Amino acid sequence: MRRLLLIGAGHAGAELLRRWADAPAPGVELVLLTPDTRAPYSGMVPGWLAGDYAWGDCCIDFARLAARAGAKLVVDRAVALDTARREVQLAGGGTLAADAMVLNIGSTVRTPQPAPGPQAIVLPTRPLGALHEAVDAAVALWRERQRAAELVGVGGGAAGVEALLALRRRVLRAGVAPRCTLLTRDGALLRGLNARARRLAREALARSGITLRQSFDVQEIQAGGLLARDGQTQAADGVLWAAGAVAHGWPAAAGVDVDAAGFVRVDPTLRSTSHSWLFAVGDCAAFDPPLPKAGVYSVRMGPVLAHNVGAALGGRTLREYRPQRRQLVLLNTADGSAIASRGQLAAAGRWAMRWKDAIDRGFVERYR
Repeated sequence: MRRLLLIGAGHAGAELLRRWADAPAPGVELVLLTPDTRAPYSGMVPGWLAGDYAWGDCCIDFARLAARAGAKLVVDRAVALDTARREVQLAGGGTLAADAMVLNIGSTVRTPQPAPGPQAIVLPTRPLGALHEAVDAAVALWRERQRAAELVGVGGGAAGVEALLALRRRVLRAGVAPRCTLLTRDGALLRGLNARARRLAREALARSGITLRQSFDVQEIQAGGLLARDGQTQAADGVLWAAGAVAHGWPAAAGVDVDAAGFVRVDPTLRSTSHSWLFAVGDCAAFDPPLPKAGVYSVRMGPVLAHNVGAALGGRTLREYRPQRRQLVLLNTADGSAIASRGQLAAAGRWAMRWKDAIDRGFVERYR
């Protein structure tokens, strides 16, 4: 019997498992390797961070999905890949070999090297499980200090905007008065969205009392704040880091073809450009032309991935993944409203948040 190894529990992998449960590939053992059996849907994380959802509301239960699909579940993390042996090394020791593999490992973030001594609490937005573990302890500490908390978000993309608005809401609910600042490395806010959507986001930040500081390139995390490369400083008790997706290093170290940032290059069938038995989806994959690192693309990869892994193992024709040219973006502004943007259109209101909530809950419910 041949083996298919799904490494990581992401959006596209969830769809692969769901479809495998209905139509498993004959003669193929499916194995899921993941360090966490519950994985949050990224679209609902700002709502959880604001305190509107419980963590469980946002999560897909991959143990249940794997059981339904008849897949073997290995709770561990891949740390290295031997392409000659088609084998991954596990953090807990041991190895797993397979005839074909899917990388669904997402991305991470890299924060600056902290200065010696005490620093502000840093909350990286990737991986999401680490944010879940850290945020309650941070809020409790700020509440104990019984003074206004200086909260700083780093990153001008959708994750940075939504996360800081949400964290501000969570801290307010805990009885702490926050002073919030959003830092961007250049002059861009929500690059890739239309001008009206960007204006609506600026208005949402202003309504929440969040100061926007642009052209602040963080060099170092220091005691009491941040230091920019040009010498500017910013006071901070907490730093919510959402700047830039960073690739995991072990695929590149294994000799897999990667782009300049270390993400796995794939062809239109989601297959590695260097190893035909290896697929990559979601944030860890690099496309030509490049795609934004956003869950809306990962979700659409799922059906193509589910077909192609079975087709590859069965010697059938693979399908091409065609990313949507214009995607709907719904940004939670943590005040009961959301910003809706698609192409050159944008609007905001409570109706948009109700729409977003219905879409997000519907997506998670599909895998329950």
